[in-house]
Amino acid sequence: MARAATQTSPAAGKVTQVIGAVVDVKFDGVLPPILNALETENGGHRLILEVAQHLGENVVRTIAMDSTEGLVRGQPVSDTGAPISVPVGDETLGRILNVIGEPVDELGPVTTTARRAIHQPAPEYVEQSTESQILVTGIKVVDLLAPYAKGGKIGLFGGAGVGKTVLIMELINNVAKAHGGYSVFAGVGERTREGNDLYHEMIESKVNVDPHENGGSAAGSKCALVYGQMNEPPGARARVALTGLTIAEDFRDKGQDVLFFVDNIFRFTQAGSEVSALLGRIPSAVGYQPTLATDMGALQERITTTNKGSITSVQAIYVPADDLTDPAPATSFAHLDATTVLNRSIAEKGIYPAVDPLDSTSRMLDPMVVGEEHYEVARKVQSTLQRYKSLQDIIAILGMDELSEDDKIAVARARKIERFLSQPFHVAEIFTGSPGKLVSLEDTIKGFKGLVNGDYDHMPEAAFYMVGSMDEAIEKAKKLAAVAA
Repeated sequence: MARAATQTSPAAGKVTQVIGAVVDVKFDGVLPPILNALETENGGHRLILEVAQHLGENVVRTIAMDSTEGLVRGQPVSDTGAPISVPVGDETLGRILNVIGEPVDELGPVTTTARRAIHQPAPEYVEQSTESQILVTGIKVVDLLAPYAKGGKIGLFGGAGVGKTVLIMELINNVAKAHGGYSVFAGVGERTREGNDLYHEMIESKVNVDPHENGGSAAGSKCALVYGQMNEPPGARARVALTGLTIAEDFRDKGQDVLFFVDNIFRFTQAGSEVSALLGRIPSAVGYQPTLATDMGALQERITTTNKGSITSVQAIYVPADDLTDPAPATSFAHLDATTVLNRSIAEKGIYPAVDPLDSTSRMLDPMVVGEEHYEVARKVQSTLQRYKSLQDIIAILGMDELSEDDKIAVARARKIERFLSQPFHVAEIFTGSPGKLVSLEDTIKGFKGLVNGDYDHMPEAAFYMVGSMDEAIEKAKKLAAVAA
């Protein structure tokens, strides 16, 4: 019978079958354990294979972390004796790494001996911290209606092209800059161009150090980047989120408050689904892998705050065909402290960020956490918007004139609230031509309190569109009045 290999005796085997990203390897007598990393040569490059199944007859089925083009049967493979491990610590800051921790930024090797396996158990219950503190983002709609928890998990849900990546970039801009601590960004199956843009934006905004001005070194940077983008094979996309998380966990365990950004969690699920079919598993609902909830749980349970430090995680989650009941986004809902749902119908009105104020939720919106005033204003804003939503069919059929006076006032206020929830972003300045605005929580609450109480009923709707605080809206109203006169 085959025995599992120990770390002292690295086993040697050979490739017996290659089907896309899945490679079968036969060993003579000693089998490497599940999740162990195997190593082979492919076109002069080191190729890592991760053991996924033991098939019997001394054969293991593995997932390739890079392209398998050029692999041939009979090729020698050696067991590394351990799971995939990646470099961790301060030396990773300012660097771009791939799924196996190799640098892809042409700045030479990562000079650290500290490494950590990408597969780790989640922290024990006794290690976890439960305090509730708000993370202020400077984005009105988020801070007012679905505030983020410091050390919590936040999901940005949206279909294609409604602004998930722009919102995550703005959060990096607002939070990572003001935060001053360390950040880790995991690019999972998204556009390489956006990854490149983000790297250069981080240098421009001084979050990271420009190595060309620093003698080829990125020392002094605040953010590590880990990429496994759209062009990578599914094995890399299924593991790159774990690589980024491993680097973030190391900072957390050293007492840091870390920001962990993932764009996009759906691609993690999608890659798992691609690999699952090749591994011979029978698909589950909508063609996803039968282990969907397990895979998601294994990742999400590790993203947590402990007594040593915190990980605040912001995850963009693509919603296929704008269907929130799709198993992939639906599975991630259960793990999140706050959900920010982006809606195409709001984007079509030209209101950005296109956050749905009625669909977005947060467990932090509780008077015990945010205070009585904030809670009351948020609930009034939501009830006004809900009333407008329920009257929209009547307005579409009969027009505004058929509404009662009370309803007319509610609709007018709701339309102003809708526009005041829009905000120009720093990262979108080049597209919009408007300078970005960061609004304090006090100004946000004050502005919306005045709106729901009717203090600004005399101002035109246009004054509230794409401004920061209420003072700017008042200024804009004066300018509009002057132009009209």
